[in-house]
Amino acid sequence: MSNQSGTGQENTVAVDLMGKEYRVACPEESRQDLERAARLLNERMHEIKSQGKLYGTERVAIMAALNLAYDYLNAIGGSESLQSQIRNLNSKLEGVLAEDQQMDLEP
Repeated sequence: MSNQSGTGQENTVAVDLMGKEYRVACPEESRQDLERAARLLNERMHEIKSQGKLYGTERVAIMAALNLAYDYLNAIGGSESLQSQIRNLNSKLEGVLAEDQQMDLEP
């Protein structure tokens, strides 16, 4: 990850997610937080990809984002109802992605 200054006060931070670089506008004072968040997301995406259940960066990113949101809500003591809804949504999404993956593999 690197930082490149744009014009004026705008800064652009380059973050790497699964080998692809993304440039994100970010205030300088938030740069370290953004880089830490990107590293965490990248690690989670690689963990999910290594399980071999999902193919495609977009699908892996969605599952990683859902997992991180779930972890965040647990950390802040999200309500049981909200946690249950996220678990249900996560389960449904995994089912849909698995069906879609099977369709992608069929000739």
